[in-house]
Amino acid sequence: MRNRILLAMLVVVLVAVVAGRQVPMLHPAPGRMPRVEVYFSPGGGCTEAVVREIRAAGHSILVQAYSFTSTEIAQALIDAQQRGVDVKVLMDKEQTTEPFSVADTLRDAGVPLRTDALHPHAHNKVMILDDAVVITGSFNFTHQAEHGNAENLLVIRDRALAARYRENWQEHARHSVAVLPPGARP
Repeated sequence: MRNRILLAMLVVVLVAVVAGRQVPMLHPAPGRMPRVEVYFSPGGGCTEAVVREIRAAGHSILVQAYSFTSTEIAQALIDAQQRGVDVKVLMDKEQTTEPFSVADTLRDAGVPLRTDALHPHAHNKVMILDDAVVITGSFNFTHQAEHGNAENLLVIRDRALAARYRENWQEHARHSVAVLPPGARP
């Protein structure tokens, strides 16, 4: 239990360091510990865990993705949107045109897609589901990350942590640019 708390706090501190700002530490209520699941690749079930969480989402999924080529994860997001879940995706500006990127697939399916053009690289790999679950780690949402790379993925069930990630997602959404279908007007 203590390791789970330390791991959740470490994630928050790392986000703060990367973001270059101070973030108040989150302290779980007495007797309430965040649930954390850990996955590793290659072949450790990261994609399966992400898809399972997307399928379980009931009202919202916010995504920040650097490299995103996993058709399995993209289809789970499209399916979630089609069943009424509010799905929104932020991607690195350069990654939307990379070979095998699912950006066009998501956009064409009606998933709101934006690019974070403010930063040299929008290197986040995060999903916030139902304001209660955070998926993060080094794991890019790609076939290579599941089958070739050495990656890690955390699934953290904690509303306070999810709120902090949601705030960060919204901050990046404010300076991002909508990816529209060819010929569409803003």
